[in-house]
Amino acid sequence: MELSKLTDLDVSGKKVIVRADLDFDPKDSQNLRLKTLIPTLDYIKEKGGRIILIGHRGRPGGKVEESLSLRPFLEIFKRWDAEVLENLRFDSREESNDEGFAKELAAKADVFVNEAFGASHRQHASIVGLPKFLPHCSGLHFADEVKNLSRVIEDPKRPVVAIISGVKDDKLTYIEDFKKFADKILIGGRLPEYIHDTSAWRKDEKIIVANFIADKEDITIHTIEVFNKEVAEAQTVVLSGPLGKFEEDGHRQGTLCVFKAVVDSDAFKVAGGGDTISAINLLGFNDKFDWISVGGGAMLEFFANKTLPGIEALLE
Repeated sequence: MELSKLTDLDVSGKKVIVRADLDFDPKDSQNLRLKTLIPTLDYIKEKGGRIILIGHRGRPGGKVEESLSLRPFLEIFKRWDAEVLENLRFDSREESNDEGFAKELAAKADVFVNEAFGASHRQHASIVGLPKFLPHCSGLHFADEVKNLSRVIEDPKRPVVAIISGVKDDKLTYIEDFKKFADKILIGGRLPEYIHDTSAWRKDEKIIVANFIADKEDITIHTIEVFNKEVAEAQTVVLSGPLGKFEEDGHRQGTLCVFKAVVDSDAFKVAGGGDTISAINLLGFNDKFDWISVGGGAMLEFFANKTLPGIEALLE
């Protein structure tokens, strides 16, 4: 996959519109999405480019919600003299991928940089529409996301173990695609609740479904032992989601034990997703992974389809 990179594009003296991952609390100065955006902004500024930042927060549904305004980011990005446009999702044309909206955004700049990997699984105007009207490339971190995540699905070291967990049952839609590259899929969190006893997955030798403790807020000690055995034998591990209600001391055991098994292993270790990152931060495992993706859904989508709409738009 030969993505055009920021270093390949002449941004000196240009107005550069940067699609950023701004879907986080602007008071969170340590947010991973903010940290990973900085190298791209530094590069553009050093080259003499003028930065115009665009992004979204939350799901306002095409209506203005002051609590989701991007105005607080103006203070954060003033050191780059960056202009910050208002929340794209305040305009319904963003999510409907309206061509006119994409053209309006494009008219503000000379080149387009996608540094929003976490939103690049969306067919939205700022992701797939904008690149049609401007010279474009991937941001520095975006390119690194593709490079590192590709290692999981392109000739990975085996066995490949994927831990799919958390509370969102839509994660289960990725299981069949994950079976194509993973040797074992460990399913935890609240997801086992959605897998019926008669499901073929419970008989599939590639899949191990966790058992709950009594209140279903964590996995059992036996499940922890089974999961950890698979992790210990893995050469590549994908981690998506905590194993229980890790925010509470009494329900943290599964997440702590399995996450520790992952970081203690010699495998190539990849993690992603908001709750996953929160658990990693809480446990102090930030520097123990080979790669932590800024995208939860985008990471899963990339593993399932080997590409994303945002990537395809940059390749055109």
